[in-house]
Amino acid sequence: MEDSEPVQPSLNSSYIPAALGHQQLSEDEESEEQNPSASLLPKQSSVPLAVRYSPEDSYFLVYIIFFLMGIGSLLPWNFFITAKHYWLYKLSNDTHHSGSEEQRSDLSDYFESYLAIASTVPSVLSLILNYVLVNRVSSNVRILSSLFVILLVFVVTTVMVKVDVSDCRTEFFIGTLVSVAVVSAASNVFSGSMFGISGHFPMRISQALISGQAMGGTLSALASIVDLSVAKDVTDSALAYFLTADVFILLCIITYLLLPKFAYTRHYMMAATHLGSGGTVSVPPLRPILRKTWVLGLSVFYVFCVSIMVFPAVSSGIQSANKDSGSPWTTTYFVPITSFLLYNISDFCGRQCTAWLQVPGPTSRVLPALVLCRSVMVPLLMFCNYQPRDHLNTVLFGHDVFPVVFNCLLGLTNGYLGTLPMIYGPKVVPRELAEATGVVMSFFLTLGLAVGSAFSVLIVHCI
Repeated sequence: MEDSEPVQPSLNSSYIPAALGHQQLSEDEESEEQNPSASLLPKQSSVPLAVRYSPEDSYFLVYIIFFLMGIGSLLPWNFFITAKHYWLYKLSNDTHHSGSEEQRSDLSDYFESYLAIASTVPSVLSLILNYVLVNRVSSNVRILSSLFVILLVFVVTTVMVKVDVSDCRTEFFIGTLVSVAVVSAASNVFSGSMFGISGHFPMRISQALISGQAMGGTLSALASIVDLSVAKDVTDSALAYFLTADVFILLCIITYLLLPKFAYTRHYMMAATHLGSGGTVSVPPLRPILRKTWVLGLSVFYVFCVSIMVFPAVSSGIQSANKDSGSPWTTTYFVPITSFLLYNISDFCGRQCTAWLQVPGPTSRVLPALVLCRSVMVPLLMFCNYQPRDHLNTVLFGHDVFPVVFNCLLGLTNGYLGTLPMIYGPKVVPRELAEATGVVMSFFLTLGLAVGSAFSVLIVHCI
């Protein structure tokens, strides 16, 4: 084999520059080329000879399943935030009309900001618990139990669509936030566990999982728009909407149960089991993980912190400058398309780009610099035509084209700059720490969402 300079001084350095990305090598062969000293490691870190030869992912079935798992990991959150018309209807002062006109109440005005807090704060706590349990409770138990909890809460949410809450809006508001908190905690245990598992696979599998998350947002936005256009009543629309989520979560459970049936999956999980069998540590050591990944972790933190500051709390409040025209585009479809759909499509495109382009690299200083540059997105969206404006009366970007461009830019940079450090993280640590590192990277992501959601409340109140 031709010698090549190691990209990362790590046993599990599977990062491959673009120039080498098309070489037909197994994952272990790639690691050996990038780190020739890997063969000199102690025997306890080696894997059986049978594991050295990787089977193919026939018909990309494992890739597709991880992609579906990615969709399922963020689908609950996306279905909650994109059902904007439904929440406005349920929390308005009058739930006996169509719900398509102006509706305002103290609960509906700030619902999305409180929704963000209710979803992200429990998520941080759940990921800490997930890290503690990573070597104590099997990934199968953590993932399946989380999916069943999500399914149960969504079934209850679906039933509540047809329940009249006009006399108990505050109780419905509190119950919804509790549901969001439970779903978010379960979703993050599920997501963190899936990221941990994907750390044992080639980088393309981690990328599939992360791209699936963006597709979850795109599908929920499309479902919301279709329901708005087809259903004449807002409750009929929401019923079909949440039933779609129920079916998809059930699909995630079924496909995950099929995952161990594939030789490709058994190959990499066998290697992971062998690497972990030599240790007796119940909680993975945190210090060596942070020593390798703290810059990547902070990059993930800040990317998602900036994004959640303005999406969806600010972006979904930006109205068309021609709303008074009364056309369906400026009234019914402007927010679902410009805020949710375009953002999620752009986010998906950004994440997909990482499958072919992985620049800057894991140790480049350009990566955190680009992440910091995204801070400009906050004032850009704040000075669009966000309504109602109670304090900050200046609108610098009143034309409808500005929120379109800004939301696309926000989503594209979120997808690309958020995905790179996530897929780099488990690959710059020893293989036996890959699963725990996936959970740690998910923790940084969720912590960024939690901090950003707190700032989103402040931003909305300041506008």
